[in-house]
Amino acid sequence: MTRHLIARRDLVCSLPEPGWNYGHERSPFYRHEIANGATYVIYNRRMMTASLATCDRVQAYWALRKGVARHNTGELPTEFRGPDAERLLDRLMTRDVSRMKPGRSAYGVACWPDGGVLVDGVLIRLAEDRFWYVQADGDFIGWARAHGLGMDVEIADPQSWVQQVQGPKSFDLLADACDDGMPENFRYFDAREVAMGGQTALITRTGYTGELGFEIYTRPDMDHDALWDHIAAAGARHGMVDISLDGMDIRRIEAAILNNVSDMDHTTSAWAAGLGPFVHLAKPDFLGRDALDAMADRRARIHGIACKAAEPLIGGPVARGGREIGHVTASGWSPYLEQGVAYVRLADADDLDPRPVEVMGFDLAMHEAAIVDLPFYDAEKRIPRGLEAVAW
Repeated sequence: MTRHLIARRDLVCSLPEPGWNYGHERSPFYRHEIANGATYVIYNRRMMTASLATCDRVQAYWALRKGVARHNTGELPTEFRGPDAERLLDRLMTRDVSRMKPGRSAYGVACWPDGGVLVDGVLIRLAEDRFWYVQADGDFIGWARAHGLGMDVEIADPQSWVQQVQGPKSFDLLADACDDGMPENFRYFDAREVAMGGQTALITRTGYTGELGFEIYTRPDMDHDALWDHIAAAGARHGMVDISLDGMDIRRIEAAILNNVSDMDHTTSAWAAGLGPFVHLAKPDFLGRDALDAMADRRARIHGIACKAAEPLIGGPVARGGREIGHVTASGWSPYLEQGVAYVRLADADDLDPRPVEVMGFDLAMHEAAIVDLPFYDAEKRIPRGLEAVAW
């Protein structure tokens, strides 16, 4: 398994030459990203910044932990509108969509009929008959349209892009950026429309970092440059840093936020991915329900790896006593914990214990490590809920 592994990664660069972009889209904030020396990954057929020349991953990490940071994501919103919007989404999602109230959002998972994970993301209920599903990478839109045949529901692309503003100072920035000040009673996973610099934008109190923060959803008819400049001006008053995926990736691993396709995929059941709390078997029916209900083994197979000596190699083996028991799906070096942090996907849930293991690092050598419970800290999500201020 390990013979082909090398400590390299593949990114997309943007070249100053004529040509055609094949099958992917640029962010409306593209020129600002390029000015910051961006390299990209392709996510949902969209270009998402993986790195910026103006901010390395450690600077980005500390901006998230101590200050405030902005990142343009590759998340893909899809709108469901009509009398059968709730019925279709209840069929597609493992959670009970009927219990959601307008103005609220929730984590939502969709599964294949065999219980394997199709996609995950944030479901926003904008009205009784209108939702947005803001998905991670995955083949969801065609799946939804196929299962919506015969239903009174319109499935459309709202042409929205998502900006994340995250960190302990993010709400100071939000109060400054909103024309009418901080939204009242803006609870964890709330969704609101607010005015920012004279433009209306949808915001949700969500994110991909485990930090306090919010997300901004653009509209195709808005002045994107004006929005960028408005947030940048407010951000300058609070020390905001523009960051890329690299800095967020470390923090999301610490917070046990999974990435679809790499950490979990169609071969991983919702149980094996550790998503049991979001599987509502009390619902009468949803795609994958029968298979998930029939599974006797509902133990998670994705766990944390802590390694003091090295940053684990993505795709590298995790072994115990010379026997490979799983592989690394994501990794980073945590400046806060001062250790390598990673996910291991175990081949068999029985291999969880004992916890001491060996893991391959980016030097392609095996290092002592330990399997740990997820998340690495803040299990009650007190930080993103605004209940815990860290004194540095």
